[in-house]
Amino acid sequence: MHPLIAHFQTYLPLSAEEMELITGRASQRKVKRRQLILREGFTCKHYSFVVRGCFRMYAIDEKGTEHNVQFAAEGDWIADIGSFHAGKPSGFCIEAIEPSDILQIEQQDLYFLYTNIPKLDRIFKVIIENKFIELQNRVLQNISSTAQQRYLHFLEQYPHLANRLPNTQIASYLGITPEFLSKIRKDLAGQ
Repeated sequence: MHPLIAHFQTYLPLSAEEMELITGRASQRKVKRRQLILREGFTCKHYSFVVRGCFRMYAIDEKGTEHNVQFAAEGDWIADIGSFHAGKPSGFCIEAIEPSDILQIEQQDLYFLYTNIPKLDRIFKVIIENKFIELQNRVLQNISSTAQQRYLHFLEQYPHLANRLPNTQIASYLGITPEFLSKIRKDLAGQ
């Protein structure tokens, strides 16, 4: 539980009692490579904090093509926030790209923590606001940037993932083919 407590403490200090409440409401889970922690059509029941490993959130279109929406690695959160809060089936899958260790907080436990640790409510507000800003920037990039500019932005946003993810995963996130991504990388290396 230490990585989760340390993560929260980067936002606001926690007392020993608050730390104990959090550790009592979070559960540890080991996830195998390619294992889903959320399947399309099911309700998202947890916020998942990545201790070790890497995840992707993706949707599948009518043609069966996967579209990566988000990545999360060590020290990051992943959840279908809309499904989690509305209690409705998700349109996304969340899959481990690598063998991973996560800490999960269920909805009723999170709401209990919000009530009993008001500063945790503030911490999650900041976390979700930051995710919303990322999403806004991503939408703007997708409608106004070239594929090369989107790739460069990806490298800024996920510098620690560029060498961990296969080209197919990065290309899906950027909305381009793996071949075009290889061309972009080759062009950038030649500059």
